[in-house]
Amino acid sequence: MKVLILAGGFGTRLSEETVVKPKPMVEIGGRPILHHIMKTYSEHGFNEFVILLGYKGHIIKEYFTNFFMHQSSLTIDLKTNETTVHNSQTEDWKVTLLDTGYDTMTGGRIKRAKDFIGDEPFLCTYGDGVGDIDIKALVAAHNEGGKLLTITTVQPVGRYGIVNIEDNNDISGFIEKPKDDKVWVNAGFFVCEPAVLEYIDNDQQMFEREPMERLASIGQMKAFKHKGFWHAMDTLRDNKKLNELWADGNAPWKIWK
Repeated sequence: MKVLILAGGFGTRLSEETVVKPKPMVEIGGRPILHHIMKTYSEHGFNEFVILLGYKGHIIKEYFTNFFMHQSSLTIDLKTNETTVHNSQTEDWKVTLLDTGYDTMTGGRIKRAKDFIGDEPFLCTYGDGVGDIDIKALVAAHNEGGKLLTITTVQPVGRYGIVNIEDNNDISGFIEKPKDDKVWVNAGFFVCEPAVLEYIDNDQQMFEREPMERLASIGQMKAFKHKGFWHAMDTLRDNKKLNELWADGNAPWKIWK
């Protein structure tokens, strides 16, 4: 089962970083968030990736073209042009880097991968969010649910803490950014049947709009409720938080050794 990763957006809310690189190449702990996402899938045995490129896609191409070198220490003899590789590391991945258009929307990018998917279900996610998602359980839930599309949903943590105020206006305590038990949001990490592509009409459709709305209206969508960790990297503040978790050795999405 192949894994499609949407990696072509402009990342305008993270412009401090994305002015020079695509959002999936913004780093957490010295490695692109894209690498972290792929490690999550790989840990569950999914090692075939189709990266859907757009904005500054050449930077992602360069990263994987020189992936072996990026992960290794080198000695370079400039006189003889000989290179010795030390402490080499690699991954058991097959990566297709697919140009899907500069201005193409998410639905269009997914549909452009049709020839690389084959007539089989596929996984898909965004290139800017990490979580300790149990991918195998997600796939099992999709197979059991019998729908064309299964999406991972999470309960977002509130932006502001709640203050408990008594009748006399005394403050009796705080609840730090509680989750709303009634609200679930799309976290990506999709499982799709090939027929999902038939609901995407053109390059300008966002997958989250007409295609998903149409699938929901005919009862062909299922939710996989994830109650663990998930965090999108939308802003510089998000990037800082994820880097702090990594630096502290407290990154819940790091399920690999």
